[in-house]
Amino acid sequence: MRLGVWPDRGGRRAAVVVAGALTLVAALVSGPATPTRAGTTQGAGAVPEDARSSRTASPTPPGIRAGDWPTWQQSAKGNRHNAGERRITPKTVKNLKLKWAYVFENHYGNIASQPAVVGGTLYAGGPDSRFYALDAKTGRQKWVFDLRPHAGPVAPPEGELIEKNPVRDGPTVAGDKVYFGDSRGNLFALNRFTGRLAWMTEVDAHPAALLTGSPLYFDGRVYIGVSSYEYLLAGNDQYPCCTFSGKVVSVDAETGKITWTYRTMPEPKRDGTWPSGAPKYVSSGGSVWSSPAIDPVTRTLYAGSGNNYSGDRGYSDSMLALDIDTGKPRWVRQMTHPDTWTVRCLMPIPPGGSCPGLNDELKDELDYDVGSPGLFTVNGRTLVGFGQKSGIYHALDARTGEIVWQTQLSVQAHNEPWRGVEWGASHDGKRIYVATWRPHPTGTLHALDPATGAILWKNPLPENACSTGGAANPIRITPPDDPPKCVAGLNAAVSSTPGLVYEGGEDGKMRIYSAKTGKVVWTYDAVRMFQGVNGRSGPGGSISGNGGAVISDGMLYVNAGYQMHLGIPGQVMLAFGL
Repeated sequence: MRLGVWPDRGGRRAAVVVAGALTLVAALVSGPATPTRAGTTQGAGAVPEDARSSRTASPTPPGIRAGDWPTWQQSAKGNRHNAGERRITPKTVKNLKLKWAYVFENHYGNIASQPAVVGGTLYAGGPDSRFYALDAKTGRQKWVFDLRPHAGPVAPPEGELIEKNPVRDGPTVAGDKVYFGDSRGNLFALNRFTGRLAWMTEVDAHPAALLTGSPLYFDGRVYIGVSSYEYLLAGNDQYPCCTFSGKVVSVDAETGKITWTYRTMPEPKRDGTWPSGAPKYVSSGGSVWSSPAIDPVTRTLYAGSGNNYSGDRGYSDSMLALDIDTGKPRWVRQMTHPDTWTVRCLMPIPPGGSCPGLNDELKDELDYDVGSPGLFTVNGRTLVGFGQKSGIYHALDARTGEIVWQTQLSVQAHNEPWRGVEWGASHDGKRIYVATWRPHPTGTLHALDPATGAILWKNPLPENACSTGGAANPIRITPPDDPPKCVAGLNAAVSSTPGLVYEGGEDGKMRIYSAKTGKVVWTYDAVRMFQGVNGRSGPGGSISGNGGAVISDGMLYVNAGYQMHLGIPGQVMLAFGL
């Protein structure tokens, strides 16, 4: 089956109004428990009060300077805020100019790997199964690592999507190494100065496993979630859906040895057949497609999970709180249940196939995944905040999982994919900044009060976002086969520096906002042709999901090109400076 979209984090695409129970699952043993009909497992798990041990390690990886952006979340706590940025300020931001563009080989019009910037070097994965180190100021190539001799051959740009191996996650830099994952379940460690392979570890052997959430380094280990595109394979009625389980994996940073694995699903079991006659397996899904966060004091890792693909057991649509030393859950809160969904639910005619709700008006097929978490403190109490594709931003007590507040930011949609809060939010110590993807009429950036969740300001995209600038006449490239179509949505993760908030739109415009008022103070239209410093030319498109803006040492970096049926394709990384 030819798939005309990238696997968008394993477990996605879709729709429908939810009324799932908000559930606290207190778990005391490793691995998933079985929720009752109300979605609750009994127990009394919590981060111990005495978890503040002498083992508290620095949240900053070795070799990182103030002002660097070493990991997808910027810091272990997941706030996507660079407090060390001193050159780009509310007074100087108007002077930002394009300094260079790097044009990648076109693979389906998507540039997904958010870069890391450390010590004057930019690190990023490409859609061509290569990993790049560039001079952060000039874009000059320092070295390139080819994944193919290690992870296997890939299809050419016009080939089948599932035969490619793009690097979609953002890398993490610590010490003398840079860490990243591929689309075949492999985690890599390279010498960050030479590009030489230190080790490669297969963290999941499932044939549909991929790594879209970025690795996070802390205290000698690397932690990464495992996702899957099995929900796309389920669009084929003859596919034996489904057997994948989301995971969080801990790996020794020096050797690549796996130290523990946490599964969100029980082992799959055969459960008869689907209407097509294909074998049916349950339960599956619960992919961990986003990046985790860590509380270095309590040594607790937080990660979000996606919907079930089949069955309704396990910890889908949940926030996980795991002991980073053992992988055992301290608590799990399931935000929506049930929610069982595959791409087949978008294709209800002809009947049959692996969407369990085709005969019940898709009542429980919601695609309400939980995204990347961030930790912040209110009056001495540590909270973990995160968005959900239901359009809700949640704040929980980080020690117990108790709900502190919830704010509905966008309308829950009925059988319409690509809604709600997607990749990640930002917190600067004063406000939480959250973007919504494609609510009616346009995506909106919000500032929330960390103590109450109250909306302090919001700024929707203009209704003419798609009829102005390059979005009004976008450049078509193939692949993909679908024509470009602008959508006024905000898919990218939000970033911030003191006084400023950064968010790119699917209309191809990169915008910088005043953190205090929400007013747009700088805009750049990326839907145009670029001549790359690497000698290749190509177009920019929608500001990419899978990550967001990176700000470091007076420079701003963004990816421009992100099409999944809708959106504007592109193939460039852009760098701006003062």
